[in-house]
Amino acid sequence: MSELSQLSPQPLWNIFADICAIPHPSYHEEALARHIISWAKEKGLFVERDGVGNILIRKAATSGMENRKPVALQAHLDMVPQKNNDTVHDFATDPIQPWIDGEWVKARGTTLGADNGIGMASALAVLADDSVQHGPLEVLLTMTEEVGMEGAFGLQSGWLQSEILINTDSEEEGEIYMGCAGGIDFISTLAVTREALPAGFATLKLTLKGLKGGHSGADIHFGLGNANKLLARFLSDQARELDLRVIDFSGGTLRNAIPREAFATLAVAPEHIDALRARVNAFQAILHNELGAVEKNITLQLEATTGTLAPLCANSRDAFLNLLNATPNGVIRNSDVAKGVVETSLNVGVVTTAEQNIEIICLIRSLVDSGKEAVVSTLTSLGQFAGAKTTPKGSYPGWQPDEHSPVMHLVRETYQKLFNKTPNIMVIHAGLECGLFKKPYPEMDMVSIGPTITGPHSPDEQVHIASVGQYWTLLTELLKAIPEK
Repeated sequence: MSELSQLSPQPLWNIFADICAIPHPSYHEEALARHIISWAKEKGLFVERDGVGNILIRKAATSGMENRKPVALQAHLDMVPQKNNDTVHDFATDPIQPWIDGEWVKARGTTLGADNGIGMASALAVLADDSVQHGPLEVLLTMTEEVGMEGAFGLQSGWLQSEILINTDSEEEGEIYMGCAGGIDFISTLAVTREALPAGFATLKLTLKGLKGGHSGADIHFGLGNANKLLARFLSDQARELDLRVIDFSGGTLRNAIPREAFATLAVAPEHIDALRARVNAFQAILHNELGAVEKNITLQLEATTGTLAPLCANSRDAFLNLLNATPNGVIRNSDVAKGVVETSLNVGVVTTAEQNIEIICLIRSLVDSGKEAVVSTLTSLGQFAGAKTTPKGSYPGWQPDEHSPVMHLVRETYQKLFNKTPNIMVIHAGLECGLFKKPYPEMDMVSIGPTITGPHSPDEQVHIASVGQYWTLLTELLKAIPEK
């Protein structure tokens, strides 16, 4: 029995504990999907899947509410797999280990999956709890949202019967979301050449770690360190002067998570090792001075290692370091329309090295399509300077705000009555699936709500227990208040 069983409301927390027990990172959601389908069938509910694996469950209206507008509760099945460097965990096979820390639920050394596991649990809990009053109800669970919104892209028209969709993927209690940013991936692939390792050179591994990481949309405005960018900054300053030979560079694991760690394997002449160590220590002090208010645990380590590849030749080294160092990162522009909201940003999310090329993967987000296009143009130009192949791919639309949305006004009124305060009506600088749903269901009225989750996409992810109760109260009262057709 999970310690979450002591929390209220039930069965939401029990269902979330069950979700945590079944591995479900992106592209590994099938076991969880089969579990949910079996669960729904045991309860006598209508359940089916579409061609891309999305799950649709239907429950009949509570007696006397058959004429209410039909509502879909929506969440995604997958979670972001991130862990601390010293945590032994295989996301494809090992369960998440949630635990209670005061007012919060956290996971032991990994992401928790409250994004979007709590929303998924709430939708299933509505199906399980016959005391919740509602009209005709659908629950839509989409596949592989975190790495490209594949389920939302594949959603077909005519499958859903609902007139209203409540997305459960927001992460701040007291805020109602009515719009979100669109996004596009951008991949720069730089062909490289290598040369023989000079005799007598030592092979060292330089590690930058201890950064917080986080969500590349919701957290991008906090000024957090990006491990890829910081390590590239150091190496671009020192490579020529100390004749550093770069053998390997890697950093980040997901394009939508701010990278917490980056690693470079270097070959160094013996006479430069002491100078390199001194400059590594000096750079760590610089970073503590610059970022110490938000990044308190930045660490650089230099240690002996072995390398299987030959080092990059000087031209390839300089082209790579200059490209990575020059690539913009973070907030590009704040919105003039949605005050206090980032309009356009990008995250230099993943850098990987192979024998003959190096790949840099960025995720660009913007509330306006032209903002995405401007950053794509910038990165394309940088790639041309460096001689890299550039590939924008996987563009998805934003969710255009509708200030006249009836469900948004209903959520605001319901929240005001329940908690005697006015919620914030927000546009979020992150990707919600609602923008994609608008293509097959252009007339569907949509809103997004959720509990307070901090540190999503990082091992610091946690969900505020009391806010889950407030979110559940809002959700169930909202279903009760849905108007007639």
